[in-house]
Amino acid sequence: MSLRMKTSFSKLRILGPAVILCCSFSPSWAGSQDTTPGPDNTRVNRDAGITADQQKEDKNDRELARQIRKALMADKHLSTYAHNVKMIASNGTVTLRGPVRSEDEKAVVETKAKGVTGVADVKNEMTVAPRKAGKE
Repeated sequence: MSLRMKTSFSKLRILGPAVILCCSFSPSWAGSQDTTPGPDNTRVNRDAGITADQQKEDKNDRELARQIRKALMADKHLSTYAHNVKMIASNGTVTLRGPVRSEDEKAVVETKAKGVTGVADVKNEMTVAPRKAGKE
C-alpha cells in the first residue's frame, strides 16, 4: 500500500465519525414539524376523572366489566368507538368514558351497562364525536 493511500485511510478513519454526525444532524429550521394529532383519543383521557388503573381487582367488579363489554361487542350496530368505551367498575358502580358516535349510541351503551345483573349505578361520562365530513 502506498503512503498516499495510508494517509487517505488514516484521514477517513479520523474524519469518518464527524462526517456521519454532520450528515445525520437535522437542525430545527430544516423543515416543519408534523403537528397532526395521533389517531387515538389520548387527549380525551387527560382530565382528572376516574381512570381504568383505579379499578380495584375485585372479582365482582371485573366480572361486571366483562359482562358489559360482552354485551357491547355482541351489538354489531354499535360503532368501534362504542365497542371501545372505557369502563371502570367499583363496588357495583360503573363509570363509562370515551367518545361514541351519537347521543343515541351513548344511550344504548348506558342501557346495556344498566342491564347487566349486579350493576347498582352507571355514571355516563361519554362524549359524542360525530364522523367528520367526507369520512365514512
